[in-house]
This record gives sequence, C-alpha cells and structure tokens, in this order.
Amino acid sequence: MFDLPTDLPADIVPLSWLLGVWEGSGVIDHEVDGTRYEGEFAHRVSFSHDGGDYVNYAASAWLIGEAPGDGAEQTRTPLVAETGYWRLAREQGDSDPGPALLPASAPRDAARTADDVETLRNAEGGFDLEVAIVHSDGISELYLGQVRGPRIDLASDAIVRPAGAKAYASATRMYGYVDGHLLWAWDIAALGGALASHASARLARAE
Repeated sequence: MFDLPTDLPADIVPLSWLLGVWEGSGVIDHEVDGTRYEGEFAHRVSFSHDGGDYVNYAASAWLIGEAPGDGAEQTRTPLVAETGYWRLAREQGDSDPGPALLPASAPRDAARTADDVETLRNAEGGFDLEVAIVHSDGISELYLGQVRGPRIDLASDAIVRPAGAKAYASATRMYGYVDGHLLWAWDIAALGGALASHASARLARAE
C-alpha cells in the first residue's frame, strides 16, 4: 500500500501517483537502417518533490548480459542516464521566480490551491504537461503532453544535441499506472531512422 503525501503543492497533485522510486526491467527492441538493437535492461526511476511546483525526475539503466564462463552471473553495462523536471503547463506570472535566478517581481498572496489547478484542465479532461529531460550524453529534450488520470502521453517538442552526439531527432513516451506497477514505452527517431519503437519497461515501487 502506498500513501500519498498530504502536503503536496497543488500543482503536482495530478502527478502524485508517480512519486517514489521505481525499479524493474525492460526490453530494448529498435531497428534502423537494417541494424537491430535488442536486449534486456535493469531500470531505476525516481520521481520526487522538494516543495516546488514541479516533480524532480532521475533515471538510470543498465544493459543486462551474461558473464563469460560457465557461471550464471550477469553483467550490467551502464546505459545513458537522465535527469529532469516535470510540471503542469501554465503561464508564469510576476509572482513566479525566474528566469534564471531572478526573484519574483510581485508577492504571491497565497499558495496555489486545487481550484487554481482545476482551471488548467484541458478539453480532454487532463492537464497539459511540460517535461524537460537531459541525458548524460548531453542531449536535452523538451516534451509536451498531458496527464489524464493514471496515464501520461508525451511527444518531443524540441531536442538539442551537442556537436559530437549521435543523431536523435524526436521521441514519444507513454507512462501508465497499472495494477500497482509503472509501465512505460519510449519510441525514438534516431541514427537517421523514422520514429519507431525503442524500449519499454515494467517497474515496481521500491520499498
């Protein structure tokens, strides 16, 4: 049983089912230009909050392989790690800090409430999202999408790559809360290929 915190900022309540550390495994299955990439990976994902109107995100993955020899040991080869922030899309006003370290130019009379958040509900009954994710190889993604109950759908709006990074053009991600597990799927357009399935995983909340 997982008990949601009762002191969450109103803006992250629609994302509250994500909060915690999730662990499990998934599969990579991606083909581009006649080359197939496949394998099993271990995955650890953390969603946390520090009192702000956003959710902190961090994820690490390790490709699972068999150690050489007759033993049954497995090897873990690190894959790209990620960090980022998830937030409801809303217009930033004078009472919000930023950009950079600029303080708010007007005081906020009171904390935002559930009624304030309710005004952000979209025509489909969900809440629009902005998700910024940076990969350990230097690639940065901005996703736009929505959370609707226990499901999140995201599509990349912008991708920034360092000069030496591999080609990576676009992506979509889907997250769902099903039978106490976090399920996700990630499609990518990379290495010159079109958008196609890439990886998926099933994660359980860590103790």
